[in-house]
Amino acid sequence: MSSEKKALDYHKFPVPGKITVKPSKPCETKEDLSLAYTPGVAVPCLEIKEKPDTVWEYTAKNNLVAVVSDGTAVLGLGNIGPDAGIPVMEGKAVLFKHFADIDAVPLCLCKVFNEKGSTDAVRLIETVERLEPCFGGINLEDIGAPACFEVEQTLKKKMSIPVFHDDQHGTAIISLAGILNALKITGRKIEESRFVVNGAGAAGIACSEYYISAGAKRENFIMCDSIGVIYKGRKEGMNPEKEAFASNTKARTLAEALEGADVFMGLSKGNVVTEEMIKKMAKGPIIFAMANPTPEIMPDKALAAGAAVVGTGRSDFSNQVNNVLGFPGIFRGALDVRATDINESMKLAATKAIAEIVMEEIPEGVLKVLAKAYPEDAASGMFEGKSPLKNSFVIPKPFDPRVVPRVAKYVAKAAMDSGVARISINDFEAYEKAVTARILNSQKA
Repeated sequence: MSSEKKALDYHKFPVPGKITVKPSKPCETKEDLSLAYTPGVAVPCLEIKEKPDTVWEYTAKNNLVAVVSDGTAVLGLGNIGPDAGIPVMEGKAVLFKHFADIDAVPLCLCKVFNEKGSTDAVRLIETVERLEPCFGGINLEDIGAPACFEVEQTLKKKMSIPVFHDDQHGTAIISLAGILNALKITGRKIEESRFVVNGAGAAGIACSEYYISAGAKRENFIMCDSIGVIYKGRKEGMNPEKEAFASNTKARTLAEALEGADVFMGLSKGNVVTEEMIKKMAKGPIIFAMANPTPEIMPDKALAAGAAVVGTGRSDFSNQVNNVLGFPGIFRGALDVRATDINESMKLAATKAIAEIVMEEIPEGVLKVLAKAYPEDAASGMFEGKSPLKNSFVIPKPFDPRVVPRVAKYVAKAAMDSGVARISINDFEAYEKAVTARILNSQKA
């Protein structure tokens, strides 16, 4: 059977789609029915009316996230529209449930476009902000740039629940964890490293801004888009987000920009970087070629050209920058303290959690899980040692059961410390263990 036929059958049988709704309470007797609906349902309704905060106690809001998209920038597919984007958003809902026991609803929105078929930020904002009563968080997905920046920034101001555009911040959070560990291997400091970023869309801009918040220097960045280097004085294809990265440089091409650079971040398209370009970078450069499905340069070519560490967006290569390492734990922690936002402190906390896991000796039970999920990597010795950190292992694996609980713990604590948590957690070690148990029980159900 072809891979295309397998994918279609997977989404069609035994029932169309990948998600369903199951009640969390029994509805088998006359009394159950009277409690679930009339007349019993009136009691929590009136309680919430009198005490609005109890909506978190009597409804699914406390564990429910909306995955919202207009289908204008679906990864690898482009502007395919809301109907065609539904399978992606359903997939995101599956990952929320499997990895963090979070219930998620895909909401693909139509009639939020301008006359050119692109995102109308105002229409999208007006629609999403009206969802607040039912959801504990909003995960924005696959919304085209530059509208995505305005959409997220405005919704964060208008809504009192977390709003998170995963295309921007998920990639940034995970890739920074990998960069920080790669910098340790290569003996570099982030504040002294020169970055070249190829791709000036949502992910490229957000990653760059995020690295700067972690200590990188704006003046050490050169950003390229489809036209070439974004330099001071350039007029063509500019917007405010790109203008913030306009460099005072004579470089005009990606090849020229890469000369002497320490780190390459690819968020663009495949096969745009050559071995000759890598050889002209600083000695032992860090290469994160994250275009999918074809990286900007294949890992074997980058390593042969002298790269010290290589990461991609693909699961069949080492050091995969996979957003599933981030958003499940981030939302788990945010929901568990009823956070009003996912702020910079919480994102940096998630990066710290992801990065430190690679430095720790892997417990026997976790080793068994990893060996089952990644037999070839286990056989190669990737997970061995007091500190397994190596050039082929600077980012943890998605099926590492330590990731989501650790991220959730750090995010929840950062939410409390930064003043956006509505409730507190007293024992974070117990909380991490409880999240681990919750996810395991959910996966067994």
